[in-house]
Amino acid sequence: MRKVSGDGTIGGMTSRLSDLLSGLPSCELAGPADTPITGIAYDSRDVKPGYLFFALPGLHTDGHDFIHKALDAGASAVVHSRDPESRNPGISYVRVPDSRFALSPVADAFYGHPSRNLGVVGVTGTEGKSTTVYLIWQLLNLSGSRAGFFSTVMSDTGSGELPNPEHQTTPEANAVHRMLASMRDAGYEYAVVEASSHGLSPRTNRLGDVAFDVGVMTNVTHEHLEFHGTVDQYRHDKANLFRALDRVEHRKTIAGRPVEIPSFGVVNADDPVSDLFRRACSKPVLAFGIGDGRADAFARNVVSDAGGSSFEYVEEGRAYPARIDLVGEFNVRNALAALLAVSRLKGIPAADLLPLLPELKPVRGRMTVVDRGQPFEVIVDYAHTPSSFQAILPPLRSRVRGRMICVFGSGGERDTEKRPLQGRIAAEYCDVVILSDEDPRGEDPMALLEDIAAGCPGLVRGERLFLIPDRRAAIRRAFCLAGPGDLVLLLGKGHENSIIYARGTIPWDEIAEAEAALAELDFERSAR
Repeated sequence: MRKVSGDGTIGGMTSRLSDLLSGLPSCELAGPADTPITGIAYDSRDVKPGYLFFALPGLHTDGHDFIHKALDAGASAVVHSRDPESRNPGISYVRVPDSRFALSPVADAFYGHPSRNLGVVGVTGTEGKSTTVYLIWQLLNLSGSRAGFFSTVMSDTGSGELPNPEHQTTPEANAVHRMLASMRDAGYEYAVVEASSHGLSPRTNRLGDVAFDVGVMTNVTHEHLEFHGTVDQYRHDKANLFRALDRVEHRKTIAGRPVEIPSFGVVNADDPVSDLFRRACSKPVLAFGIGDGRADAFARNVVSDAGGSSFEYVEEGRAYPARIDLVGEFNVRNALAALLAVSRLKGIPAADLLPLLPELKPVRGRMTVVDRGQPFEVIVDYAHTPSSFQAILPPLRSRVRGRMICVFGSGGERDTEKRPLQGRIAAEYCDVVILSDEDPRGEDPMALLEDIAAGCPGLVRGERLFLIPDRRAAIRRAFCLAGPGDLVLLLGKGHENSIIYARGTIPWDEIAEAEAALAELDFERSAR
């Protein structure tokens, strides 16, 4: 078996360039066809001797401008879509229509087509992807299987849970197939993959050569129009996950033995867009929902509290008591999706999996409670879209006795239409709104916050509305304003470990910052 080493190469083995190119529909090769390839990179700083370098166009930089650096570092072949200014003798040059699109089939071949040796579950949606991936992964392992995963927040590709250092849900195709290969080589049976709309789009093709067996759709609302252009295109690209189910041979070789993997889809019946996903494939599609007898499985009599939710799980006319220790009714939906996926995939009645639900852990930065003995609640969450605000704010408003104080921002160089919508929803449910940096990137931070503030004109500035770009200062202002029985929500950063500015990134840990601010506040109060 070809083992993936720590640097992403395959255990000292090499592949011939011609073999890697056999899956490309269109390419022109100039130079030796039998060039040995020891690794793949699309960042010239990662190139080592014998590597194949992919020159990828980017938003701010173009990989074609770094071909010379890749060659200086020892690259023996280059894939490009724009001819380089000069060619070095002995180097293989591969011209393709789109070098980013070509990265996927080449990486899949280099790593030995790893998804053909795993049962692969893909999870897509606007909200709930990371949590649902994490719940499916936990249920698979709790029910006796060996599974890996990768998501926006973290991954387990064979070495236990590790944080995701990038602000990227689905990484470039090279990393996708490398992680799948690591899972295969670790002896895992299943891989659970968070599938973003970017990753499912043919414009990036990051997931185009992953052999998905199961597709899960959490919900689809409004996001990433700066990339997709229209809501319809966004939805279409999401549904590519289900279209992929019809292109895959579901008889796979797992741990050296042939296995027939069940192929099916799981959709949220409460979301009207689910019909698009049903029509996108010929495989069976199961539906979940809340209080909806039309779904294959649904929850009713949901009672949420500060520690989680109790409900009845209903399937085929029978009701079973269930409990999850994850905050928010929306997490009931995530749990239903995970139950249906694992039950059908493993052929285990969902009722037999219900006792495992209280063992499920939440994702760090998703409705994470921060408690240092302060007289008010503090919750950190990744919510950063209008629909995620609409999902979490109303149920919190209904149970909070005091005021709700919300700190959030919006990503720069991303969908601008959502900004005033975020402001409007926050103003509707929160008593105090504090707007602060999330990831301004190349935009002016204060101008970005003004875009959000345009959605909440009814809030008096300096009383109920504050624009404080410095997020550390914004969190401290929120805590100083909070009193007994209040709830402070810190939204938008969640698990992320940095804030991105035009000048670069600064390290960031929202939970640690909240804990530090509470410690300072307690000290100041005790000093008084």
